[in-house]
This record gives sequence, C-alpha cells and structure tokens, in this order.
Amino acid sequence: MASYTAHGLWLKATPVLFVLLWSTGFIGAKFGLPYAEPYTFLFVRFIGVLAVLFVLIQFLNERWPKAPMLWLHIGIVGMLVHGLYLGAVFTAISLDMPAGVTALIVGLQPLVTAILARFWLGETINRQQWLGILLGLVGIALVLSEQLDMNNPTHLFAGFGWIAVASAFSALLGISVGTLYQKRYCTGMPLVTGTFIQYLGASLILGLGAWLFETRTINWTPTFTLALLWLIFGLSIAAILLLMTLIRRGAASRVASLFYLVPPVVAIEAWVLFDEQLGPLALVGIAVAVVGVALAVKKPTQ
Repeated sequence: MASYTAHGLWLKATPVLFVLLWSTGFIGAKFGLPYAEPYTFLFVRFIGVLAVLFVLIQFLNERWPKAPMLWLHIGIVGMLVHGLYLGAVFTAISLDMPAGVTALIVGLQPLVTAILARFWLGETINRQQWLGILLGLVGIALVLSEQLDMNNPTHLFAGFGWIAVASAFSALLGISVGTLYQKRYCTGMPLVTGTFIQYLGASLILGLGAWLFETRTINWTPTFTLALLWLIFGLSIAAILLLMTLIRRGAASRVASLFYLVPPVVAIEAWVLFDEQLGPLALVGIAVAVVGVALAVKKPTQ
C-alpha cells in the first residue's frame, strides 16, 4: 500500500517537477551568459546534450526515423524550437532583459500558436481563447510599460533596449511556429532519436551563428561550468525523461496546462537569486497574462 501511494504521489508530482525544471532554463542562462556569448554557450550545451542523448539511444535501442523527409522536417523543428527560440532567449537575457520578463513574453506561446493555427491549420478560435489572447496582450503591455524609461531614448526600457525586446518576441515566434510545424509534419517522430535530430539541427545554425557573429571565447569559471552542466543534465536530459514518463502515462496534457505557471516561477527565482525587481504594475501584468494563457490552453466548457 505504501509503495502504491508513493507511486501515485510521484505521478502527481511529475508534471510540476517538469515545469520547475523548465523554469530553471532562464536562470541557468542568467548564470552562464556573463562567461560566454549566447550562440557559443548554446552550441557547447547542445554538443553535450547530443553526446548524452547518443548514449541514451544506444541504451534504449530506440529506432531512428526511416523516411529522409522526416529527418528534414525534424531538423527544421529543431532549428525553430531549440535554435531560434533558445538563441533569441539567451540573446535577450544577455542584453539585460530580466529573466522574468523574458519568460513572460515567450510564455505567451499558447496564444500565438492558437492564432497561427487559425490561419495555417484552419483551426477555430473560440471566445474563451480570444479572451485569453486579449488578456495575454494586456498583461505583457502592463509588464513592458513599467519597464519604460522615457529619460533614456537610446534604450527606452530600464536596462535593456529594443533589440532585447525584438529577440524575446523572435523566440516567441520561433517556438510557436516550430510547435505547429512539428504538429503538421512530425507526427511519426520517435521521441529520443527525434530529439537528437532536433538538437543536431539547432547545433548547425547556432554553430554557424557563433562562427559568424561571436568571438567564441568561453571563460570556464566554476559558475559557468555548473550552469552548463545543469542545462545539459537538469534541463535538456532530465526534463526530457520526465516528459517521456508523462507521455507514457498519458499525462502529457497536464504539462501544457501547467506551462502558464512558468513566468511567475521564473520571476520568483530571479528575485531570490538575482534580486530582479518587478513592481506592482508588472506583477499585475504577469497575473493577467497567466490568466490569459490559462484560458487559451483550457478546454472550453460544454
């Protein structure tokens, strides 16, 4: 009986643990970016992830996709979901955008995905989702309005400029388009080998970006090394294994319903670890955006 109870508690805790792990991606970026440029940081991280995934694939003896076109589609998803998304997130944080604000912007992904699906996949948007989209936009407007610095026309925002904002919204677009692309073209993707191909595609564009635009210099401090190891094993590996568990248990939908909790969790973590301050208006904005995303991902009542 005790074993059964512990097993049941583990299943209930797994989605929450997955979201907590996901939220630390923004914190790991904040810790590591002072010691490496964004594309270089991510390229080294993904090389480590590929090495670990390759060993895991051998251990699980998981099949590889057979169709060459599926390889191509999976690689494109990787370039969008891991390459563009994470590359732009790391760029925004490296340009001093607060981790909590960055997480909130990219956390609007369910709203943008719903809008894009309306035009790309012909899916309908119900009134509940439209309300969620409106609240999400109001929430992000409140958060960014509190960051305005009218005395600094060069940056316009306190501590960061338009390039950081554009990077965060590019990340939002990348993960939204990538999610829909995967839904349309990668339905037969094996989980672990497919993830390997995604990271391989992302590594190609991030490596190219590091080669063209960065010095590729890394200061291998203990802080950077620990942040890198955490992002490899805690986020890219452990989170994936948890997701595998959820999918096999038929509970993956519970993860989607908890994703809207990521921005406030990141805001709390960034406040505790980096003393990132968000004023009352920003906190209200986060709450409004969270409600909006919750409405967008919640199934409408009959």
